[in-house]
Amino acid sequence: MENTLPNRRAQQLAAFSRLLDVLDRLRAECPWDQKQTMASLRHLTIEETYELSDAILRDDLTDVKKELGDVMLHLTFYAKIASETGHFDIADVLNAQSDKLIFRHPHIYGDTKVQTEEDVKRNWEQIKLKEKGNTSVLGGVPTSLPALVKAMRIQEKARGAGFDWERPEQVWEKVQEELQEFGEEFSQASKTPETKERATAEFGDLLFSLINFARFADINPEEALERTNRKFIQRFQYIETAAARDGHQLADLTLSEMDKYWEQAKQVPLIDNNSSPEK
Repeated sequence: MENTLPNRRAQQLAAFSRLLDVLDRLRAECPWDQKQTMASLRHLTIEETYELSDAILRDDLTDVKKELGDVMLHLTFYAKIASETGHFDIADVLNAQSDKLIFRHPHIYGDTKVQTEEDVKRNWEQIKLKEKGNTSVLGGVPTSLPALVKAMRIQEKARGAGFDWERPEQVWEKVQEELQEFGEEFSQASKTPETKERATAEFGDLLFSLINFARFADINPEEALERTNRKFIQRFQYIETAAARDGHQLADLTLSEMDKYWEQAKQVPLIDNNSSPEK
């Protein structure tokens, strides 16, 4: 595949130029496109990013191609809007990105020697600290990230700075410690706002330590949780379908009756392109 890529460079550049031409015309002639601002596009971009994520999780490359196009349109749209105010254009964006990649890969474009992926990550974080505006290793973690993803990024960045556990066993011991502390707070007889606050804090510590252990186990906790979400949805929808087939309203079933359908659902192979059938 690599040997054929250079032969496609002209087509790739032409396709990107065509997208820019189409966007220029839409911005000039389409009432909807004319109305858009960076702020109005923001929530749509987030939605498109999640749709791309869903396609990747399904391993649906046809949809991945389509969703990549949608995301690419949004990125060029932001640059187009900025060019109209004279702040920057798509060339500035791409050149700045290339400059950053070259600067942050001195083991490729310079004389720095690395042996492992961890060396690369450590150098990356140290270089970012030297860049203008970065005063903390954790300063580059977006505040609006979902909490689970943010925890992953915080831990990865701390590891890049050399602050991390040495062995998985230590992390698992921390999980057990946090689980015990949460259990102690949750079991308090008096559920006052103070005890609830302490239990909430301990539950957060427990989740953080579980995410940390997942990292050591080379498990992506976001992906793992999403697979469990999909598994639950499929099995719950089986309950709904089976109950209706038997002439029952779900709301009229007892928990014991629903459990019987749940056990049946567990025998149905999961529809998941990312893994083998699971029971």
